[in-house]
Amino acid sequence: MNENLINKENLPKHIAVIMDGNGRWAKQKGKLRIFGHENGAKAVRETIETAARLGVKNLTLYAFSTENWNRPKLEVDTLMKLLVSALKKEVKTLLDNNIRLNAIGNLDALPEQAQQELMEVMAKSKDNDHMTVTLALSYGSREEIKNAVVQLATKVKNNIISPDDIDETIINNHLYTHDLPDVDLLIRTSGECRISNFLLWQIAYAELYFTDVLWPDFRKDHLIEAILNYQNRERRFGKTSEQLN
Repeated sequence: MNENLINKENLPKHIAVIMDGNGRWAKQKGKLRIFGHENGAKAVRETIETAARLGVKNLTLYAFSTENWNRPKLEVDTLMKLLVSALKKEVKTLLDNNIRLNAIGNLDALPEQAQQELMEVMAKSKDNDHMTVTLALSYGSREEIKNAVVQLATKVKNNIISPDDIDETIINNHLYTHDLPDVDLLIRTSGECRISNFLLWQIAYAELYFTDVLWPDFRKDHLIEAILNYQNRERRFGKTSEQLN
């Protein structure tokens, strides 16, 4: 797919990806699910590099949900080890490409070594400004919104803010993603057509793109195809086509 077809003036400012299909990919090959997770790393690298080259400013990857803790212990433990390994391997790529690493979710739930490695890479890349890559780890959107509600209720109770002060901006400021723009394009691989508790507030006006490609097979051409599809849509934000024109 020719990336020159992409209109650089109409890039999504924020792309979010539900990286689905690792287990099925491995099963199709007669392997354990872990084999799929291991092979998903190449898709992550190529997606990041392609998005950065195109000029996308924000990329958020759904790496591990709050519900994923319920998977078999061996799979969870291996996923955490893969996370640490990937962070160590990719830190040079992030620094060489001026990419900042960010993370959202209940990070305190991660194993200590994963937390430490994550914080180190985030610290090393904090001044990079070409693109921000956000990993959603131990992330659940309902938990995120619940936490925001609790914070706001506490501030109202302590007379820090009035209920009348609460608007979309204040709610945004209490979410994990307070320093990120709303999602413009949400991509989900593997053919599943659901959101799975991911960025429910932030995708209110996002364009949704579902592909049958399993995540380990996702490559730059697939990302380019998703962006071209996005650019061929009319985003109305509640208005009519006539109003936009």
